[in-house]
Amino acid sequence: MNFLKNEKTGTVEGFCLIKSCDVKKTAKGLPYLDLIVADSDGEISAKYWDYNPELQGTYTPNELIKIRGTISPFNGADQLRIERIRKCTPSDNIRIEDFVPSADYAPEVMFEELSSIASSFYDETYRKITLEILSQNKEKLLYWPAAFKLHHAIRSGLLMHTLSMVRLAQEACKIYDYVNSDLLLAGAILHDIGKIGEFEVPETGLASGYTVDGTLIGHLVRGAMLIEKTAEKLGADMEKAMMLEHMVLSHHGEPEFGAAVRPMFIEAELLSMIDTLDAKMFEMAQAVSLAPEKDFSQRQWALDNRKFYNPGGDIRPKAKLF
Repeated sequence: MNFLKNEKTGTVEGFCLIKSCDVKKTAKGLPYLDLIVADSDGEISAKYWDYNPELQGTYTPNELIKIRGTISPFNGADQLRIERIRKCTPSDNIRIEDFVPSADYAPEVMFEELSSIASSFYDETYRKITLEILSQNKEKLLYWPAAFKLHHAIRSGLLMHTLSMVRLAQEACKIYDYVNSDLLLAGAILHDIGKIGEFEVPETGLASGYTVDGTLIGHLVRGAMLIEKTAEKLGADMEKAMMLEHMVLSHHGEPEFGAAVRPMFIEAELLSMIDTLDAKMFEMAQAVSLAPEKDFSQRQWALDNRKFYNPGGDIRPKAKLF
């Protein structure tokens, strides 16, 4: 844990995120807080004894707090005994991104980049539909993850995944000059827009589960419905809107992977391939980053139960989106 330690008193102090929080009672019937708190370095079990909610306030998971206490071993692991606790305030200038896994780029920058790309579309229908849907969903897009688990299941992960796909699509259009670039890029920007509402997501940006709508309807169908509704609202070309809807419904490629229909035109097939590529690259990179140098990762069930080798070193140049 990234706490400041007072060497004279042995106390630690710092900010952290509540991952779990329960009010329990001691053998004598006295209430205490049983927590797991985390920061960018990891997590730790914590206890706040002699807890009085009227004096110390109430606490819930996904809140940022400031604590002071001492760390000592208990049953083979470190445990934090909290002496003082309070909720964070705006004057603390604390960023949630420093406490949860987050995208590599600032969400505001990624959103503006996608909006700029959509604004440059030559085709009026694709431009208007894409910009309208981006605008409608900006607030949640800034922190929404791309998944409950697996690829880009991080704060602002949906924007990161989307922008990565758009960049890949832009390069593909340079090679395959017969591709309708506006259609492909619009499809890339909107392909997962239905994920907003598919998960239960607090402002930490980490999904805690699926919503009823996400379970019964799903993001492919919900995304296609949103495109149709937006096109009708704008009086847009409904045939072109249908092309976008098909891309959303088919981007998982095969029905066994959740696709409502297989891709039936070039841009839809290319979008599906790009989506698979970006998802796999993220998952493989995550697995390798956790593996010791010159050794293999744990087996990844989502990647055919394979394990991946970490060759070590940092000899490859790092690509930058901005």
